[in-house]
Amino acid sequence: QVQLVESGGGLVQAGDSLRLSCAASGRTLSGYGLGWFRQAPGKELEWVAAIRWSGGSTYSADSVKGRFTISRDNAKNTVYLQMNSLKPEDTAVYYCGAGPSPPYSGVYVSSSMYNNWGQGTQVTVSS
Repeated sequence: QVQLVESGGGLVQAGDSLRLSCAASGRTLSGYGLGWFRQAPGKELEWVAAIRWSGGSTYSADSVKGRFTISRDNAKNTVYLQMNSLKPEDTAVYYCGAGPSPPYSGVYVSSSMYNNWGQGTQVTVSS
């Protein structure tokens, strides 16, 4: 089991930046992928970005590419989501998930493949 704790959400204006953190504990993350998902009111959970802990390969959704960057700090067992040029449509609860990575390359974009979740952090972007 991996315990995940997100932080860093808040209320910002369009064009501002935020950095979300997801601190992991409980087991080694080798062989795991950590992903950020978000859920806006009335909408389904949406994959945002993910990183393979071993090797550090990163992947992001087209909707955030060029604005959001996922990274990790091995020493702190923490994954970050740097969000720049925020838009009102980025408003959502952001969740961090962890689960075994695909066997060879890439990451899972389906939330069902992540079996550990944090409590979520609210991001609100005003226009």
